[in-house]
Amino acid sequence: MPTSGFSVFSMKIYIDESGDLGWKFDLPFRHGGSSRNLALTLLFLPDIRDNKPRKIIAGLYSKYGWVKEKKASTASALQRIEFCELAIALLHKYPDIKIDVIIANKTNVQSHIREDGNKLYNYMCGLVVPDYVEQEPIVEWIPDKRSIKVTSGNSLADYLQIKLWFDCAYKTKIIDNPRESHIDYNLQFVDWISHCVWLHFEHSVSDPFDILQSHIRIRRLFF
Repeated sequence: MPTSGFSVFSMKIYIDESGDLGWKFDLPFRHGGSSRNLALTLLFLPDIRDNKPRKIIAGLYSKYGWVKEKKASTASALQRIEFCELAIALLHKYPDIKIDVIIANKTNVQSHIREDGNKLYNYMCGLVVPDYVEQEPIVEWIPDKRSIKVTSGNSLADYLQIKLWFDCAYKTKIIDNPRESHIDYNLQFVDWISHCVWLHFEHSVSDPFDILQSHIRIRRLFF
């Protein structure tokens, strides 16, 4: 890898999810049951903007005195609203930063697809990524090492590479570089976006979603 601040990547794509890939719907979520919705959030970040989302998360840590990784799921309602307002201000200032959330209503997924939920995860990513990378020579794919693991067949990065080269006829090359969210503020930024959108669909907690929805792209699958 190049050093001294130089990057070969024209774009970085950070991804995180809210919800799970379970299919047990006869019990409440987190009480023996699975989430009814799965939200994947993708942050398309030009390399020159890589420090911008980080600054928002760093500012919240400083303001509230957080020491360990702060998940959106454990934040207060007012903190989630504050974050969403800061995120929207960021998108207004830097319109080349893009956020795309795709959310699947798992209760409507057909039984044969449920046999391997990892393929659903791959498919959801494949619906989003091609819209942003056609003109990019090389992108860095950055999932959370601790997130849902895509284990069926090829890795997720390989799946996306095949889709871009063969289905889309793009020349874009994907470099897979998982990171750990507790030390990467950009992944934490994506976690917060994902949770705020997921809350709307899963629990009808909509104040953060109402702030975000007209400024980011939101796709619904199996609704």
